[in-house]
Amino acid sequence: MINIQDLTVLYGEYVAVDGLNLNVQEGELFAFLGPNGAGKTTAIKALTGLLGPDRGSISVGGYDMEAEPIKAKSIMGYVPDVAVFYDKLTSIEFMRFIGDLYGVDRPRLHDNTMELFQKFDLNSFAHSPIEELSHGTCQRLAIAAALVHEPKVFVIDEPMVGLDPLHAKAVKKELRARSDDGVTVLMSTHLLNVAEELADRIGIIDQGKLVALGTLNELREGENCAALEEIFLRLFEGKDSETS
Repeated sequence: MINIQDLTVLYGEYVAVDGLNLNVQEGELFAFLGPNGAGKTTAIKALTGLLGPDRGSISVGGYDMEAEPIKAKSIMGYVPDVAVFYDKLTSIEFMRFIGDLYGVDRPRLHDNTMELFQKFDLNSFAHSPIEELSHGTCQRLAIAAALVHEPKVFVIDEPMVGLDPLHAKAVKKELRARSDDGVTVLMSTHLLNVAEELADRIGIIDQGKLVALGTLNELREGENCAALEEIFLRLFEGKDSETS
């Protein structure tokens, strides 16, 4: 469903993503891990069409992101690490705006909105201006808006930002349920316990390259470690001193 081939993204002389190859299958929940500056967010921006690659190709659901960007984006939902809103709109107005962008008919848009507002505890904020909402409430609204057109591919960068444990549980439940229903979910996170709990497969990136890829059990066997945190630390601890 997601196919990334030889993806390279440059910022001037700096190589942010370096020859990345990745396939994520239909219905798979894939977790993207790595330290700060590893290239996760840049790769996601390229995947969602916000950045053009300097080399390589990306396809989503069989649509090439450069040749057929509208078709590729039409089947995708995306939540960035910092969501952007029209702050003067109310929550319900924002959902209608996003639904109209994707051409969702009004009865379906209404039903999907009501279902998502119930799941993410947003009903009491339906008519509140977004500028008055807390950070955690905005995060839940961003997730709801990205799901309102029932995307086949859902990409989310740091899903648990600003969420309390109760609402984090609701988001995790929804991500797992969508994946079980056949939606391809790609999630970038610094929370190793979330990846350990949810992911079918995990990719660990460093300096724009995949340094580990597999199921949790495969990563455990490869590094002879029981916990994902131990695997992650083994890959990165002491690296600065080795390269300095």
